[in-house]
Amino acid sequence: ISPFFFFFPMLTVKKMFYYICLFFFFRTATRKKKMNSHRTFFFFSQTSPQKKEVVQYRTPPKKKSQDYVELFFFLQVYPTKKNVLETYHFFFFIRILPILHIAAPWEVSFFGRWEILWSERPTKLNASQARQFKPCIKQINFPTNLIRLEVNSSLLDYYTELDAVVLHGVKDKPVLSLKTSLIDMNDIDDDAYEEKDGCGMDNLNKKFSSAVLREGPNNGYFDKLPYELIQLILNHLTLPDLCRLAQTCKLLSQHCCDPLQYIHLNLQPYWAKLDDTSLEFLQSRCTLVQWLNLSWTGNRGFISVAGFSRFLKVCGSELVRLELSCSHFLNETCLEVISEMCPNLQALNLSSCDKLPPQAFNHIAKLCSLKRLVLYRTKVEQTALLSILNFCSELQHLSLGSCVMIEDYDVIASMIGAKCKKLQTLDLWRCKNITENGIAELASGCPLLEELDLGWCPTLQSSTGCFTRLARQLPHLQKLFLTANRSVCDTDIEELACNCTRLQQLDILGTRMVSPASLRKLLESCKDLSLLDVSFCSQIDNRAVLELNASFPKVFIKKSFTQ
Repeated sequence: ISPFFFFFPMLTVKKMFYYICLFFFFRTATRKKKMNSHRTFFFFSQTSPQKKEVVQYRTPPKKKSQDYVELFFFLQVYPTKKNVLETYHFFFFIRILPILHIAAPWEVSFFGRWEILWSERPTKLNASQARQFKPCIKQINFPTNLIRLEVNSSLLDYYTELDAVVLHGVKDKPVLSLKTSLIDMNDIDDDAYEEKDGCGMDNLNKKFSSAVLREGPNNGYFDKLPYELIQLILNHLTLPDLCRLAQTCKLLSQHCCDPLQYIHLNLQPYWAKLDDTSLEFLQSRCTLVQWLNLSWTGNRGFISVAGFSRFLKVCGSELVRLELSCSHFLNETCLEVISEMCPNLQALNLSSCDKLPPQAFNHIAKLCSLKRLVLYRTKVEQTALLSILNFCSELQHLSLGSCVMIEDYDVIASMIGAKCKKLQTLDLWRCKNITENGIAELASGCPLLEELDLGWCPTLQSSTGCFTRLARQLPHLQKLFLTANRSVCDTDIEELACNCTRLQQLDILGTRMVSPASLRKLLESCKDLSLLDVSFCSQIDNRAVLELNASFPKVFIKKSFTQ
């Protein structure tokens, strides 16, 4: 996350009042649009290419954060108010958290403690106009200049636009906070799964360890139940609930510590508390773990390279899926350990791990069983990627969106076409230099492609016949994103109508050369089409959209405001 910002102070009658306004860039895990202006977008997750959902085992039912943005302000203040200026569709904000820190917040490693200012479950809002979101935040007893917004975009109908975030605060500690400073801010969240009664991730180790050391009460009638039945019941508990249950009796403690309870483990909801000690106490219980989600965890010194390495050396042998999105503690040693300790790994997500050095990615080539690899917004270089493609020929899902260190995407596309014959989804979003030559290699070498994102690829021109070739050689296409390519024309749409009858989603946002007539042909031919994005298409006015909606009511035809 690379924010840029400005601020200006305003004086009140009694004291300095800081009015800090921030405009910024940020990444999202959905459509991943990083704008070079003051606006950015989310997109509802159902339409995203490569959006293979991670099964959220043991996730608290109210914990629905899908993405986040961290905002850095120049000055530390005691927050009094937080305003978010939104345009068009609204975000579904889940939590707002400030951090107490000692060192500079842009450093990878510095001591910090996150608290909760505000929290709420996602609620669908049927509105498509601008608003100023003003959550009622709680007071905290420390100043901060780093705020984290957690969001959920699953209920959005379309992109949302976030223009600015305004932080109101005071330099000196408010008098009211002197009275409330003893209140644990973690308790303000109604979702008691995480912090209440000291059951945050920082206490999981204590709960588990104490449960096996002290004498428990009689097991009651649980002794009469089959072992497998108790295991099945416990599968529905969250991790903190397992903590609590482990302290009730020896029998349930044994069940709660059984490695079979941790085959699928999602630690992302506990990112704010997970540390080396937590991983150490989980080691003995995760020897059979197959799916592990450590996304967002370990940043700013919470997890060390040594702690992560020790955990994988004990728990990595059975891993099939490993999610490490936005885990900025990772370095080359971590990827080396993954390549050595996880021989059965089939899915690896390193999305937005932009602190990883380019040479670290060479180790991924050792994971020859990989079927899914997400390298979105990383510093992977061409040489390392060519090696990965050469040795990981079983790849079915590949994300290379916004990988700016790759010099020649045509070379990469040629290697993909030659080696990855089983590829089903490919994300080349914002590939700056791919041409019709690379597209030709892809189309001829990957006939099983179902999802393809070529959004914001400025070097692709319809006049070269590249989109026609795609339509003719990829009959299994279900999702195609040609976002912001102004050269897409009626010929391309008609070729899709003739050859890609399985098409479910098509994004041609921003084209000037597509007419309503060609869209009607597409809608008539593609019976499974559910989404058609014609936003900012100059030939498609609101009247045309209304007529198409009337004829094809099952298709969501999206036309953004153009004013």
